[in-house]
Amino acid sequence: MLFSDLEEFEFELPEDRIARYPAKNRDESRLMVVKVGSGEIHTENTFKNIIAYLREGDVLIGNHTKVSKRRVYLKNQLRTHEAMFLETKDGLWRCKIRNSRKLKTGDRLQDVKTGLRLFQVEGKEDEFVFLKSEKELKEEDFQEIGEIPIPPYLKRDADAEDEIRYQTLFAKTPGSVAAPTAGLHFSESLFEILKEKKIRICTLELTVGYGTFQPLTEENFQNKKLHREEFFLEESSASILNLAKKEGRRILSIGTTTLRALESTYDPLTKTFRSGHGATELFLQPEDKLQSCEGLITNFHLPGSSLLLLVSAFAGKELILRSYQKAIQEEFRFYSYGDAMLILS
Repeated sequence: MLFSDLEEFEFELPEDRIARYPAKNRDESRLMVVKVGSGEIHTENTFKNIIAYLREGDVLIGNHTKVSKRRVYLKNQLRTHEAMFLETKDGLWRCKIRNSRKLKTGDRLQDVKTGLRLFQVEGKEDEFVFLKSEKELKEEDFQEIGEIPIPPYLKRDADAEDEIRYQTLFAKTPGSVAAPTAGLHFSESLFEILKEKKIRICTLELTVGYGTFQPLTEENFQNKKLHREEFFLEESSASILNLAKKEGRRILSIGTTTLRALESTYDPLTKTFRSGHGATELFLQPEDKLQSCEGLITNFHLPGSSLLLLVSAFAGKELILRSYQKAIQEEFRFYSYGDAMLILS
């Protein structure tokens, strides 16, 4: 696939189709079911009805990463800057800062919330700014100085509800700057129903970085690589997945971040998943054949995005674009807080 082919994945999305707030209850978003084998598309009024499409012995696997409060407002004598703290290395934080062109090396900033954390600009590289904290900045410090980083396309400030609803119920390991949003649809009552139906749930950890929001470039297509994301698959989860493969039971990925990790750690020759730490730069496109799982639960993604190409790799370009047009016509809600899609191979 060429960069120029990306135009085929652009579509007009009315502004009112973007879900700015979550559904009242987690499992009450709508659901579209896409069956790859037959090309059928079904719609359900509530995500809870996913149960009708699952069967005993299925394994669902999600990403248990937790969104950190990495959006921090910093000020100097002249203005306030919105900063996203991405990662730390050698004592420096790599940040994405709005209006960073107005900052220069040596500038000093303090957090707006407490005024107690001081930072100095140590340099810039491309679109990123490197900050040094006067005192060591730990994960728990973001709870005091930061806000939950809801996506910019929501065009609003985060509120108290976002601190609950922009996390999955199985989130446990902090460090991500965005939620694995397919998992947001799962409620405690739905977990109970899955358990009663003898459907297994396990997790892996993939730290979601800022790259998930970045537009695709020609370089991505030339190298067939995306942003790097690190993951960890526990031995217990690998055992559940490997037994399912051995017994011919279905594996369904909860979300695209999970799927990237699964495809990266799956060996099609031995038909096994490898436990432990890993990293993925996979750029999955429509012509790619996915082998790690038989189903994908996902949200409705941005036009021309890497995530839209990934789901097209699972279901084929024509079927995905047809399902997206149906979703727009039937007023499904899009993006992070939007409705869900279940793709079955």
